[in-house]
Amino acid sequence: MTTTAQRNGYGYDDLARLMGVLTGDEKHGPAATSTLDVLWVLYDRVLRVTPETAEDPGRDRFLLSKGHGPMAYYAVLAAKGFVPVEWLDGFGRFDSPLGHHPDRVLVPGAEIGSGSLGHGLPIAVGTALGLRAQGLHEPAVWTLVGDAELDEGSNHEAIAFAGAAGVERLHTVVIDNLSATYGRAGGIAARFDAAGWSTVSVDGRDHAALYEAFTAPHPGRPHVVVARVEPKFS
Repeated sequence: MTTTAQRNGYGYDDLARLMGVLTGDEKHGPAATSTLDVLWVLYDRVLRVTPETAEDPGRDRFLLSKGHGPMAYYAVLAAKGFVPVEWLDGFGRFDSPLGHHPDRVLVPGAEIGSGSLGHGLPIAVGTALGLRAQGLHEPAVWTLVGDAELDEGSNHEAIAFAGAAGVERLHTVVIDNLSATYGRAGGIAARFDAAGWSTVSVDGRDHAALYEAFTAPHPGRPHVVVARVEPKFS
């Protein structure tokens, strides 16, 4: 199958160059680069959404909760044809649709406006419940969060509720770059597991391992993938 990126002439090897075009201030570089491989594997091999189906009720939903570092997200959206590559050069300017936090009204393909930590996972839970209430059982809902976001109480409630309610179409990817205030080895996966989630921990730079984790069956339960990357302040 030919992907959108292939049709546009962009692949994974082009992402560093595309990110390099984003020259605005306040880029939150580590927050962005830590997500690059996860975002690529999701958009290239997992998510059932394209620029042509971005408004289709049956599409998969991807919610970037880790919105304070959107450079990699914008680069992947450009590579996949959701936004023009020419937009990247204006990143962060007052007249650019590509702000320091994604705006769902301005950025094609963005499902939510994000950046305030702790909001994405609760919104994803509500999105999955809303789709289920409408009888739309095929769309998957994905959200990408940072490990430090899990300090927020709203995420604790979302994790507990989703597990108890068996929100099967909900998927969460946690980028673990050891920036959580109270983080400990294995603690993220254990927290979700205790709440009834299906859990997998993988190397967040290994594309094959990420794809296997993303597509692992998890009947009757929400699914979380903990993607381990290099420490934020190494």
